[in-house]
Amino acid sequence: MDNSVLITVIVAVFIASMAGYLIYLQRRLVIYEKQQSKANSPLPLQAYERLLLLTDRIALPNLINRNAANAISAAELQIMYTKIIREEFDFNVTQQMYISPASWKAVKNLKEKNLQIINQIGLQLPSNASGLDLQKAIMQYLVANPSAALHELVSEALSYEVKQLL
Repeated sequence: MDNSVLITVIVAVFIASMAGYLIYLQRRLVIYEKQQSKANSPLPLQAYERLLLLTDRIALPNLINRNAANAISAAELQIMYTKIIREEFDFNVTQQMYISPASWKAVKNLKEKNLQIINQIGLQLPSNASGLDLQKAIMQYLVANPSAALHELVSEALSYEVKQLL
């Protein structure tokens, strides 16, 4: 083998190696840019913010404080609470795209648990009970069962995930 063939082969291998390395660097740059754009996107942060607000708005103590029950029956208040929780949840359902599946499941469980508490307590009250009776019964239940107040736990989980994004 003469020197010109050997030099040609060495140059060709060198050029192919450099081209392969440049392709590798370009792919890494694309992956890095995707990660940066995903991390810097305001949409996940806004989703967590909205879901934290949802968690606060459907928390049973806050729901009771925001909605006076002076002149309505327990049954009417039960329907009103159920409607408020479902509407709040439905308004924010699209936010699940931007958060982890575990966080979305926690938010859904909070909604379902709150509806279950309201409906179970509403069924236990006499048919002529007032809205104030329902509110008192819910608050007594929450005091007697602190683990039933899931809103604090869900809020902490959402806050933790937001801090992981930042």
